[in-house]
Amino acid sequence: MAEPLLRAEDITVRFGDFIALNGMSIAVAPGSIHALIGPNGAGKTTFFNALTGVRPPNAGRIVFNSRTVTRVPAHARVRHGMARSFQVTNIYPALSVRENLRLAVQAHHAREGWVFWRSPAARRDIATEVEAILADVGIADQADRRAGDLSHGGQRSLEIGMALGARPLMICLDEPLAGMGIDDVHRTKDLILGLKRRMAVLLIEHNMSVVLSISDRITVMAQGRKIAEDTPDRIRNDAAVRTAYLGSQA
Repeated sequence: MAEPLLRAEDITVRFGDFIALNGMSIAVAPGSIHALIGPNGAGKTTFFNALTGVRPPNAGRIVFNSRTVTRVPAHARVRHGMARSFQVTNIYPALSVRENLRLAVQAHHAREGWVFWRSPAARRDIATEVEAILADVGIADQADRRAGDLSHGGQRSLEIGMALGARPLMICLDEPLAGMGIDDVHRTKDLILGLKRRMAVLLIEHNMSVVLSISDRITVMAQGRKIAEDTPDRIRNDAAVRTAYLGSQA
């Protein structure tokens, strides 16, 4: 069995006297889609924040790509190959789609980039990478539109593309399908499946039909704890999980 790309052990997060996470653990394999599910208030986003460096845990250990990153800040984890999208779409709405991606790619090329008086578009390596990401996330035909004018699904695709600009080994997606119509859901589902060919995907998602159809492994949370972890078929048929969370959706 391959060494996990991400391994978190006994993660605990407290807010005052409130224990938001109580001994959470997870192992994400390279090249896999691993879903994190649970009812609202289960602690999923808090766990994401701990894993990605937004809110370091009070206790526990996080190892990413054989490197201990428990106290490494979020921006440094990006450099190590961990990218993230958020529940709320995080783009530059006044800029074009291409300009959004250019900024993301340029940030990865920090040694060359962020020189604002020199045109990033003139740098062939960055421009080529931007065009490749546009094609990867399926928005090449909208490259010159204002990002704020895209559909909600288009904006989420752009945000995923911006995360890809960091050339991650793993991407963490926080509710990527939230608020989407059926057509955008299908497109984004296909996009996530395509990401698996190049990186690990860890996602929080409430659309259970999509989660069960694309995931290699599912971790179920409730009240800050892990209550189950297994393959989609076994999670679907786990009586305790069905009672605690899936209910009639399974």
